Amino acid sequence: MTTMPLDASVLTSLLVLAGVAQFAIAAASLGAPFVLEWRSELAQLKPLNRQIFSVYGGYILGTNLALAGLSTFAPGLLVDGSPLAAAVAGYVLAYWGARLVIQFVYYDRGSAPQGAFFDAAHWLFSLAFLYLTVVFGLVLASNLSP
Repeated sequence: MTTMPLDASVLTSLLVLAGVAQFAIAAASLGAPFVLEWRSELAQLKPLNRQIFSVYGGYILGTNLALAGLSTFAPGLLVDGSPLAAAVAGYVLAYWGARLVIQFVYYDRGSAPQGAFFDAAHWLFSLAFLYLTVVFGLVLASNLSP
């Protein structure tokens, strides 16, 4: 049995929504330093380690914004069937898929802030990571199908 790939217009709509989700993730991440009290936590590190942490955070934010912009404002480039579209979709699939796994396998939720707000945030982020993983998986599959 063969399955028909999703129509490019459907994928484009899913990608625009994915872009909005990625912008929301980027915006929400700006609150992490306050919620997780990074100032006091990072003060315990040597200056170089603190600087490296900041650079890594900046690169992640920049990547999230770049992926959000591409998904929102140029989704057609991600579904054009080109090898580059497939490669980018594969990268973004791996990026968000890894983030989804990290959310449940690596992070120590025992040390996370407690309460209904933080529980809701955990599940909203998790659903967003799942959505992004699925959408970019569909986009990759579409780009690889004849």
